[in-house]
Amino acid sequence: MIEIRCISTEDPLYSRERDLRFRVLRQPLGFEEGAEIFDFENESTHVVALEDDQVVGCVLFCPDGQGSGRLFQMAVHPKLQGQGLGRDLVRFLEVALAEQGLSEITMHAREQAVGFYERLGYSCYGQPFTELGVPHRHMRRALSLD
Repeated sequence: MIEIRCISTEDPLYSRERDLRFRVLRQPLGFEEGAEIFDFENESTHVVALEDDQVVGCVLFCPDGQGSGRLFQMAVHPKLQGQGLGRDLVRFLEVALAEQGLSEITMHAREQAVGFYERLGYSCYGQPFTELGVPHRHMRRALSLD
């Protein structure tokens, strides 16, 4: 059974979350460990999926102080990709943020993930761009409690 919950950077699971982010998102691009860490980690919402105390998925959100903010570092363990865990993580995050009164999520989505986010109601805006050597798109979605 997989449990989804929020953690803080003080939680012992935080190091496992960072390890998953590194292995799934940064290591394949040739980055060294530590490249998955942002200056705004402590201010961010960290949502993790746990299976037998192992972090098998995560998504982060950094608020902008204006009722919105940015989703980043979405990662699912390769053995669980394509099974709905990513969707469940994003939906959990959206509900938590809507309950806090936030109105919008934005992100820099890798081009290969655009279809995934479009199926969740996100839409592209602006011009395509390259980040970390990978094609990306700006995406956003309005939040509501219904």
